[in-house]
Amino acid sequence: MSKLSEQDIEKKLLHFPDWEYFDNAIHAEFEFENFRDCFSAMSRIAFECEALNHHPNWTNVYNVLTISLSTHDAGGVTHKDFELAEAIETIVEPVE
Repeated sequence: MSKLSEQDIEKKLLHFPDWEYFDNAIHAEFEFENFRDCFSAMSRIAFECEALNHHPNWTNVYNVLTISLSTHDAGGVTHKDFELAEAIETIVEPVE
């Protein structure tokens, strides 16, 4: 899978308002009601990651989940990252 150009990434990000591109990856942060809800979302995301054979760099502090996606084999962001971002978006429901 080939690395997307910065222009292609920015264009795709128009459909992902919670995500930003920097440091050669796309990033998002999601806030939940509590730790349990955050961990539950992480568990559901983990199943999607396994199904796609694509795994994020992520951290969790209490009710906040921070995710970075990049395809290491390609040296940057690919369609695979946006495919996983889309799956993540269908799982998480950030607190407004």
